Amino acid sequence: MSNDTLLIELGTEELPPKSLKTLAVTFYEQIKGQLDTAGLTYQDITWFATPRRLAVKVEALQACQADKVVEKRGPAVNVAFDENGQPSRAAQGWAKSNGITVEQAQRLTTDKGEWLLHKATVAGKTVAELIPEMVNVAINKLPIPKPMRWGSERIQFIRPVHTLTMLFGDQLIAGEVLGVSSNIASQGHRFHHHGLVNLTHANNYEAQLKEAYVLVDYQTRQTIISEQISQAAKSLQGEALVDQELLDEVTALVEWPVVLVGSFDEEFLQVPAEPLIYSMKDHQKYFPVMDGDGKLLNQFIFVTNIESKDPQQVIKGNEKVIRPRLADAEFFFKTDKKQTLEQRLTSLESVLFQKQLGTLKEKSVRIANLSSFIAAKLEDNVEHAHRAGLLCKTDLMSDMVLEFPQVQGTMGKYYAQHDGEPEAVAQALEDQYRPRFSGDSLPQANIGCAVAIADKVDSLVGIFGINQPPKGDKDPFALRRAAIGIIRIIIEKGLALDIAEIVQQSIDLYGDKLSNENTLADVIAFVMGRFRAYYQEQNISVDIIQAVLVKSPTAPLDFEKRIKAVSHFRALDESSALAAANKRVGNILAKFNGELFNEFDLSLAIEAEEKALAAEFAKVNATVAPLMAAKDYQQALSELAQLKAPIDAFFDNVMVMADDEQVKINRLTLLNEIRNSFFAIADISVLQ
Repeated sequence: MSNDTLLIELGTEELPPKSLKTLAVTFYEQIKGQLDTAGLTYQDITWFATPRRLAVKVEALQACQADKVVEKRGPAVNVAFDENGQPSRAAQGWAKSNGITVEQAQRLTTDKGEWLLHKATVAGKTVAELIPEMVNVAINKLPIPKPMRWGSERIQFIRPVHTLTMLFGDQLIAGEVLGVSSNIASQGHRFHHHGLVNLTHANNYEAQLKEAYVLVDYQTRQTIISEQISQAAKSLQGEALVDQELLDEVTALVEWPVVLVGSFDEEFLQVPAEPLIYSMKDHQKYFPVMDGDGKLLNQFIFVTNIESKDPQQVIKGNEKVIRPRLADAEFFFKTDKKQTLEQRLTSLESVLFQKQLGTLKEKSVRIANLSSFIAAKLEDNVEHAHRAGLLCKTDLMSDMVLEFPQVQGTMGKYYAQHDGEPEAVAQALEDQYRPRFSGDSLPQANIGCAVAIADKVDSLVGIFGINQPPKGDKDPFALRRAAIGIIRIIIEKGLALDIAEIVQQSIDLYGDKLSNENTLADVIAFVMGRFRAYYQEQNISVDIIQAVLVKSPTAPLDFEKRIKAVSHFRALDESSALAAANKRVGNILAKFNGELFNEFDLSLAIEAEEKALAAEFAKVNATVAPLMAAKDYQQALSELAQLKAPIDAFFDNVMVMADDEQVKINRLTLLNEIRNSFFAIADISVLQ
């Protein structure tokens, strides 16, 4: 049997679109892993996925495993035979289990002794023998959180299964998966093709399904959809809002994609664009279209699963469906504007932030006061910061946000503008949740930064203050994201803020609500732990991050400067030798139990190398001191790097642990002073 193409396809009811790609890739990875483990060679392996199937195709797959020789070691020779040279029961039992006699056994001699040995040739299994079990194993390892049962069977899967095809070339592989026997029949398009498609050869899979109006290749469908959306938007002289998550979902909803354009009444454009966009994208899976100025057009692009002879009827149907959705948004907007955000403050008293920490109204008051504190540190408008903090959660009580939670903050901005609030306050209401995710934009201005930081710090302090920190993958208050957000805002907006000061202020604002006496230390430690993730995303090596973490600078801008300084220092030729020297000095000092001098005493210096080092250090230190005062850590480390040559000479020619106690302590004092100069910036001894 020669190499040939293998096809495995599982035909189902419509699979969950948001899970389809994950299911398909996992199925592919499981099959690939098992083929590799089985030692079967192949040329290429590909996955396919449509709403009603998961499939894998393996090209030029080896038809049969190679035979292999398996060595089975028996008992030691001194145990296998008695004093008369007759086989023992142990030897006879081992031989019988291997289908041989003791006399037929070979010998294995090693430096540890001699054993009986049997070399058995195991015939390789064919693809037909291996594949059914591989498919069953792969199916059982799919990520299915809620399997379902159907009919009278006890079999469970994510959706009912109708067909199973396991083809090797044109030969059907017999087997059963999820109660369905392998067959050459595959499902065509639900509407455009009647009956099943009888596959003739694994190589013909894509072509035969295409004739049945099914594009089985997920990426091909997505490319077609993307291109047609782009063309449709161009015809409207606009640009479609296409995010990858929605594109993946739509690709998983259709087998024969056809892109069409619909429209809605222009009067709906009087509603803010965001809820209209969310209504189209989230509820209807439509792609909104923006004009050249970034304004929403009253047209939308959608993908249908049928190629209609009268597409206008399909368009009308979708226009009819979207209208009540947009009408709801319009109604909510008009109704919400009848009440100001300030009037909604009292309604926050009925909503708990957290049982032990009080209501959203209490949280808003704390955020307002903490925002004022931060704005004062930034020398910005304290009144605007307080006002924005006070109103920041009020839009949560609006009908629009209750219907479209994704527009929280954004609707606060629109309602604040309608109420006549200062523009800085309105913008801060939208900015409070930023950054929402990795790579998201940051608040525009300092007032927004103040409210965003205050909100996040208030949550961190409150939850840690009642001893409910995140554990494992459980983080219901998204505190890890909050900590990263604080770091990003302060560093990337260049804000001179100290997290320790802000956290302490937040603790004071909570009063007696907190039960954890170590809240300050716990929150700071948690935030410091996020620096590692933040910098690793920027490809900063772990040893550089660790060198700075040792110092635990709680002002993120200061942390950033130290990271840049150590990164620059690490690239210098002198860095490795100085890192090693610092580590050596640290080890020497750790073993010293006495007290060092207050400062190095030049009169106790004996060797020329220690005098030279002391002189060079005094010279360099005079330059470094003002640099440290200015927090120019990069230049300070560059200056300290000049100490490499005298430090090397010192260690090469000077006995640090001299017999004379005073001389020894003096030399240790000098080394400690030098080490402290480096350590004032970072612990470079941990650099690899």
